[in-house]
Amino acid sequence: MPDSTPAGGDDDPSPRILVCPDSFKGTFSAQEVATAVADGVQAAGGRPTVLPLADGGEGTAETLLDAVGGRWIGLTVRGPLGAPVQARLALLAGGDTAVVDVAAASGLPLVAEQDRDAERASSYGTGQLIAAAVAEGARTVYVACGGSATTDGGEGAVRAIADAGGLRGAHLLVLSDVTTVFEEAAVVFGPQKGASPAAVDRLTHRLHQLAGSYPRDPRGHARTGAAGGLAGALWAFFDANLTSGIDTVMDAVQFDAAVGEVDAVITGEGRLDDQSTQGKVVSGVLRRAQGRPVYICAGQVALPSDAVRAVGICAALVASTIEELCQAGAGIARISAVEQRPW
Repeated sequence: MPDSTPAGGDDDPSPRILVCPDSFKGTFSAQEVATAVADGVQAAGGRPTVLPLADGGEGTAETLLDAVGGRWIGLTVRGPLGAPVQARLALLAGGDTAVVDVAAASGLPLVAEQDRDAERASSYGTGQLIAAAVAEGARTVYVACGGSATTDGGEGAVRAIADAGGLRGAHLLVLSDVTTVFEEAAVVFGPQKGASPAAVDRLTHRLHQLAGSYPRDPRGHARTGAAGGLAGALWAFFDANLTSGIDTVMDAVQFDAAVGEVDAVITGEGRLDDQSTQGKVVSGVLRRAQGRPVYICAGQVALPSDAVRAVGICAALVASTIEELCQAGAGIARISAVEQRPW
């Protein structure tokens, strides 16, 4: 549930601000960003409500666990290049739903830049996490597909699930912030995973071969290319549902109810660019802000000011440290105090 810090009663004129950022990848978690911004809002006399978000990328499990409660389960799994890694999954309150971040077992940050090998990297460890969630009693497993090092078409994960005895009736819900189709996974994501142009060609050929051998052909279906085709494999073998990560998370944390109680919204991410409005946290917040003014805090802002305004963002503030995030929150609270509008 949202963490609200009231500054007065119902007739308090101080601005009510929903603080709902994504993580700043590799720097701060969504909770850390939200806490810093909220501290600034409160210091400036505002009333912050803290509601960290995620879009199906790294940090989704943490965000959902913080929102609804539950516990972490840690285990040793096979990393992207085969070496063992320590990973964890979230078993949410009630015990029948789990969340697996692909990045936890098969993530790009687990591989040193000089060792990245998109042709060799395997999603086997992610399959181990999914199987472990099922073994813990989960009947629904959310699989958050962002940040993978792999382009194996999900073959490794499918094999790991089979090695563990299958899903035993559990259902998979695959969360992503992209709509890329299976056969384009290597072209779109391979280069950032260390694939040369020649490797991209080989990977694409392999994806086509895999697709043709799967129980259902994932080619041409939106979102099947997420995590190097992992989403498509889970869809093909286990009838997984493929859906928007940000909308699923926003529903789970009751975003619509929270935004209906505030005067303004502050969201954020590590880099604000032309991808931010395409399936990521910023896009979801803009769509579901119910007319409230939306402000952005970002470690980097790669959009010109006119483009920022064109998508409905009131202002984008650069903030790459905890101190700067706090200052940004204070500044936005002061603006909101002047520009408050009745709802």
